[in-house]
Amino acid sequence: MSGNLADRERGGAAGAVLEVACDESGSDGENLTGGNTDVFAHAGVSLSVASAAATVGEIRDRIRSPAEEYKANHLLREKHRAVLEWLLAPEGPIHGQARVHLMEKTFFVVDRAVGLLLGDPAEAITLFRAGRPAFGEDGWRAFLEAANRLLRVRHDGDPVDAFYGTVDALRRAHPRTDAAGILARLAATRPRAVSYRDGLLSGPPLIPLLNPLLPAIVRTAALWCGNGRPLRLVHDRQNMLTPDRIAWIEGTARRAGIGLAGVRLVVARDDARVQVADFLAGIARKIASDELNGRGDPALTALLRPYVDPDSVWGDARSGALLAAPGGRVRPKRSPVR
Repeated sequence: MSGNLADRERGGAAGAVLEVACDESGSDGENLTGGNTDVFAHAGVSLSVASAAATVGEIRDRIRSPAEEYKANHLLREKHRAVLEWLLAPEGPIHGQARVHLMEKTFFVVDRAVGLLLGDPAEAITLFRAGRPAFGEDGWRAFLEAANRLLRVRHDGDPVDAFYGTVDALRRAHPRTDAAGILARLAATRPRAVSYRDGLLSGPPLIPLLNPLLPAIVRTAALWCGNGRPLRLVHDRQNMLTPDRIAWIEGTARRAGIGLAGVRLVVARDDARVQVADFLAGIARKIASDELNGRGDPALTALLRPYVDPDSVWGDARSGALLAAPGGRVRPKRSPVR
């Protein structure tokens, strides 16, 4: 937690509920390997309603677009670079009062698959970092797509046969590598995969294994509860956040010792705080994606770095080191869904 935020919270009334407004960017449902984005971002801001409204107003005054509702892509245009830098700068309006949790989607798939089938999440990072060099781009892509298809709720052909056929082909074609060794262990897990798929036949689960939003909300709550003060999340309304899933979020947070007093849904355009969270989520997703793909902007990455949750779900070592928050590192982290 940054010094500005810590100072502000210490100055608040003892026991007062801290409201943090949240929004996400990069949601493609359970299609994590073939969607439109390769990074998911979930942002939270603790601005007051008045401060958030002033920030949105200042952005509108500086950009002067006729759009009724501003989004992150307005700030990401090159002609508005100065506005983006102003928003993220240490002396800017959200510094010390905003955080963003990142998920590298393909690593999330590997993490979930290895966790489900082997019960050993530590192997996920080994497989993720060794897979592409061992199997080549096409082989690695085939594994990712087969794993995504196996885990997603939608029924499409026989995902179990497709997954284990891919695993067998890759380990035979590329023996004697660390990645092939993990695939050999995965090859023996077919009964567990069959049981998982059979369980989906009775209906979609309350918490889909591959949906990144729900664990991200729990992690965002954990980020803001470091001082023992009760917390309420104010989140953009969306179909995924049903009453039962909100109850799951609140119960999961309680069991983890997080003082989450509740989750309240709002319409983003009616709450300037959520609009600012939407800006940050979209900006962070784009900057992180550019860094992941080797086209990062060093100045923007440096500006984003203080906002990044060091326990983001990230597998790529090079970009993770560049995105790491000061004093920390973006590292592989188990998401709290099972």
